[in-house]
Amino acid sequence: MDQNKTGGRTKSISSQINKKKLLIGSIIFMATFALISYLLLSFPRTSSQLASNSNQEEKLSFFPVFKPEFKYGFILDTFHVKKASIKPNEFLSEILDEHHVVYEKVDALARNAEDVFSVTKLRAGKDYIILSKDASTSAQYFIYEPDVYSYVIYDIEKGIAKVIEREIKTQIKSSSGIVKSSLWQTMVDNNLSYDLASRLEDVFGWSIDFHHVQNGDRFKVIYESKSIDGKVVGVGDILGAYYKNYSNEYHGIYFENEQHDGYYDLEGRPMKKTFLKSPVKYSRISSGFNMNRFHPVLKRRKAHLGTDYAAPYGTPILAVANGVVLKASRTRGNGNYVKIKHDKIYQTQYLHMQKFAKGISPGVQVKQGQVIGYVGSTGLATGPHVCFRFWKNNRQVNHRRLNFPPADPMPESDIPRFNEKKDEIVNQLNLIEFKAEAPLVEVDSGREKTEADKKVGKSNP
Repeated sequence: MDQNKTGGRTKSISSQINKKKLLIGSIIFMATFALISYLLLSFPRTSSQLASNSNQEEKLSFFPVFKPEFKYGFILDTFHVKKASIKPNEFLSEILDEHHVVYEKVDALARNAEDVFSVTKLRAGKDYIILSKDASTSAQYFIYEPDVYSYVIYDIEKGIAKVIEREIKTQIKSSSGIVKSSLWQTMVDNNLSYDLASRLEDVFGWSIDFHHVQNGDRFKVIYESKSIDGKVVGVGDILGAYYKNYSNEYHGIYFENEQHDGYYDLEGRPMKKTFLKSPVKYSRISSGFNMNRFHPVLKRRKAHLGTDYAAPYGTPILAVANGVVLKASRTRGNGNYVKIKHDKIYQTQYLHMQKFAKGISPGVQVKQGQVIGYVGSTGLATGPHVCFRFWKNNRQVNHRRLNFPPADPMPESDIPRFNEKKDEIVNQLNLIEFKAEAPLVEVDSGREKTEADKKVGKSNP
């Protein structure tokens, strides 16, 4: 018995020793494996190893990476998508009927959408998409794009509509140019929009006759460029501009506070004056004020007591100053015309209109820059233009020879803040260079405009 007990204790001790050896051996093995792995990863790989890894990466690249198309708030890949444009005289009921939508649902949708975006506002040529589960099932959504700034989602199942405004990003950009032939042509030749030219004319329209710019005129402009999803969609405010016409230099500085906003010269006088220089944008003077002009229709010498601005049919005609419409009528010679009384001294007349603007009739008050009609060739006219006539003290005069007094400067209390803004903008304009070899250059400042930029003296350099 004693020997058996002794032998049992010996076997037990031996078993414990073996377990410890096994544990220690395992720890040593794992530590050795970890060390070898670390060393292998630490040493540079051979070219064959790199090539092998590269081959593996190339094989992996063969597998297509699925990137779902996300638009209008939907993952389009989960729907059957139909893209098209509205055809002339095509109604929503006709479109949805082709996509298995019953008339009762279309009628409910039309009634519920009336105050959101009426289906009567759908226009031919505009894009839309229809989303459904598959080609054989009823359409679920009709999505319409009235413009680049927004889209409308018509939820057919729920019978509701909502307008989604796209996010617009605004960046501050600058351009400079040396005019060749015209300001507008210079813009177009360099892939910039008429909109920028129009905005620039809005700044200087009271000071510069843009129908008499000359080759070599120079301009600089700092402005807002608006984009959606990286695509430029329009021009915002001009923050500051410079124009050299002949030997005259002009500056326009945008200034805004709680009382007023607009463009001012370097002395703080408003750029806006009593009369615009021209009633039409994007035009040319085809015939000036002439006491002995040969009439192209009557074929005889006759005084031409106005200035003809040639422009395409339908071009908007603007009231050059505030006033009251005296006449909106038609005669054999004048065609469709509007006459406006501005005060006791001045009256203006606009001849050969294609048609009057909505609401223009005798007794109606109009504001400077308001559209009063559209360019046409009614009456004794050989082509589309507006004959602009100007009365001073009941006598027709050449408005282009008149010098109107400058506007009153801003209040003294605003001058310090204006000067801060002016110095900031002028310094930025001075940094813009003209490129002799290129008629126009455009520079992106690389920053987005914040709401504070419009406030006085708060825009960043």
